[in-house]
Amino acid sequence: MLVFVNSILYLYIFVIGIVVGSFLNVVIYRVPQEISVAKGRSFCPHCQALIKGYHNIPVFSYLWLRGKCADCGGPIALRYPLVELFTGLLAVLIFAVYGFSFAWLVVFVAGAILICITMIDFDTMTIPNGLVIALMVPALASFFIFPEVGLLSRVIGIVVISLPMLVLTLFVPDAFGGGDIKLMAVAGFMLGWGNTLLAAFIGILLGGAVAVVLLVKKTADKHMAFGPYLCIGIMTALLFGDIIIRWYLSLFGL
Repeated sequence: MLVFVNSILYLYIFVIGIVVGSFLNVVIYRVPQEISVAKGRSFCPHCQALIKGYHNIPVFSYLWLRGKCADCGGPIALRYPLVELFTGLLAVLIFAVYGFSFAWLVVFVAGAILICITMIDFDTMTIPNGLVIALMVPALASFFIFPEVGLLSRVIGIVVISLPMLVLTLFVPDAFGGGDIKLMAVAGFMLGWGNTLLAAFIGILLGGAVAVVLLVKKTADKHMAFGPYLCIGIMTALLFGDIIIRWYLSLFGL
């Protein structure tokens, strides 16, 4: 009986996640174009036809319509159902870590914003200030939800990565974007200094690996979006940071 109840609960969390993911697709598409995300129904980017409610069911509508607009037959990008699916799976993962609690809500909201930042940065090479400001909400809430991360640790976290990034940018123009710096400052308050270092390390490791692959394939541009890899690092630190840090210190008997 307990297994059945847990399965229903996980399914419920997954449904919440894919519904939120559907809204994130709207944010990802509209914010760079400065279109209001609060007004107007979803529309086809090809023919501008309004999408009917029964054609806008997360994940399933894409499969039902075989990846094509119901009005003009134009292709629907695979990224839309993938964002919805990933958001659903992320909601389930966060639930597995924190259970159904305010902690789950705060971390899930942060994760949803990080997904938007990731996709928009990939598309435009910029991180909108509005999304960084939005991230301040779960960051501030985390002060009350995770009291074990002290205020001093959070204050140090604001500058421990963002300040070196800013200084490096002064000497090496375009080393980091302003959005990357602001993102790490807000994340620093949310994570505390230890997990902020971990998040940055993961981001640099992943970003560096991708850069090496692009260089080997000779497809590297002068610039690459770094925000997505920082977002992965931040989310990893939010979920598993303390576990990873304890494991690392144990390797040295600390």
